[in-house]
Amino acid sequence: MADYAAKGDDFKKQAEKKLKGFGFFGNKYEDAVELLEKAANNYKLGKCWNDAVDAYTKLAECQLKCDSKHEAASAYVEAAKVAAKTQPQLSTELLQKAVGIYTDMGRLNMAARQLKEIGEITEKSGPKAESITFYEQAADLFETEGSTSEATKCRLKIAEFSAEAGQYGKAVQIYEDAAKRAVENNLLKFSARGYLLNAGICGLCYLRVDDIEAKIDKYRDIDLQFGGSREDMLMQGLLEAFRKGDDSMFATHLSEFDSVIKLDAWKTRILLAAKRRLQDMAGAAEESEDELI
Repeated sequence: MADYAAKGDDFKKQAEKKLKGFGFFGNKYEDAVELLEKAANNYKLGKCWNDAVDAYTKLAECQLKCDSKHEAASAYVEAAKVAAKTQPQLSTELLQKAVGIYTDMGRLNMAARQLKEIGEITEKSGPKAESITFYEQAADLFETEGSTSEATKCRLKIAEFSAEAGQYGKAVQIYEDAAKRAVENNLLKFSARGYLLNAGICGLCYLRVDDIEAKIDKYRDIDLQFGGSREDMLMQGLLEAFRKGDDSMFATHLSEFDSVIKLDAWKTRILLAAKRRLQDMAGAAEESEDELI
């Protein structure tokens, strides 16, 4: 490891010497590019992450001086990948520089991919609200470029985080849109029921009981396979539990469904919020009855 670090230092010093020169013979930035690439690669091999980030960043700056925009963006991306190991915030800043270059070049699909990656980094290390912003930007660019499947993936992330933040209406709209798109695609149509179930679960957290029932009817129209499915039966059971204000019935229907189709962690969290709402509604109804007595 020490050998790689020493080689990296040597190449970096040579590059810095080139950059300090006047460049009478050739382009000093072009001369420094190869040396900085070697420095960055050796730093990576030696696991000198911060030095590697610095070398890749300088490499990107030199590529810009040479008007090699694509190469500059690629260098910023490489710098971001290394920075993600120890400095997530710096990683997002470097990727944003790459996004700016790709956007200026009209490479919107590449810009979208980097925005999606920023969203993924932020998802792991920062507030979900920031992650949503980057996923939204990525989805818009993917849509502009006709990459609808990638746009949908980003929007599903937005729906997931929006629901966790209590923005259930926004999540419902995204899941319903995803289901509508899925039923029109033979390869994706089997995903529609899952999207509609997610939408229905979110609806339990804020809609009136009659509106929940209307949503379930709507979902049978969106996906003809939804009616009579396990997802449909689950939503019917949960709706009945809401009508009766019975949280034990709610739990029983979930247990029966989970024994056949495992509920993931996200569904469990949202369903817990729905159950709390059911309990609050039942409690409020009991208080109203007591007041009438």
